[in-house]
Amino acid sequence: MRANYRMQRLHVAAGLSAGVPVDATPEQFNYLANVLRYEEGTEVLLFNGRDGEWKASVTFPSRKKIRLDVSEQTRPQPAPLDLQFLFAPLKVGRMDYLLQKAVEMGAGVLQPVMTQHVQGKITNLDRLQANALEAAEQCGILDIPDVKPPVKLKDLLESWSPERHIIYCDEDSDTQNPVPKLLAIGESRLAVLVGPEGGFSDDERNMLRALPYVTAIPLGPRILRADTAAVAALAVVQATIGDWR
Repeated sequence: MRANYRMQRLHVAAGLSAGVPVDATPEQFNYLANVLRYEEGTEVLLFNGRDGEWKASVTFPSRKKIRLDVSEQTRPQPAPLDLQFLFAPLKVGRMDYLLQKAVEMGAGVLQPVMTQHVQGKITNLDRLQANALEAAEQCGILDIPDVKPPVKLKDLLESWSPERHIIYCDEDSDTQNPVPKLLAIGESRLAVLVGPEGGFSDDERNMLRALPYVTAIPLGPRILRADTAAVAALAVVQATIGDWR
């Protein structure tokens, strides 16, 4: 069942079931009452990452409080998003865009990876999690993306389970077409790895190429910025061997 994009969606921490009201947070009160200027009885959609999506109506038990009266489920909770997105941190503004688009493209796990040429840094995981959650609210995703603490590329690979195949973007590939290499992977759990603006170092590239569960793919004849490369890579993976099929 597709998401209803005409209604405002809100993430809540509480459990969701018919007849059990949920109190809006102060931030949600301000957004609904002062920004959107919702009136009593306006309907919204709620999700918590566990109980699916539910319709609720806005009520004002007091001037400074909104209660959300839950009425019916509109979508059941789907299976968790299994695609993992591994990325070298960028500068703040572009990293926000990167995470938002990764969530929209179906990434269930967001893993910052520290590489030799990395230019950005992770200083606030809560901010990244909030950014990912906002993207889920806006694009109808019911699963809550999980933002992991940063890890060095070498440490990540040493602890990696070979059951999940890593696809990484390699500007030094000997072809411009990623599709044949993706099709050769076959059925597998997947992760997409995008490096920093300066690309992977020679040592990192050699380390990746030595692993049997890692596949390098090109992204066409043009050099792409890291945030653009992430969207392109996730799109071609989802369309070829992911959940767009």
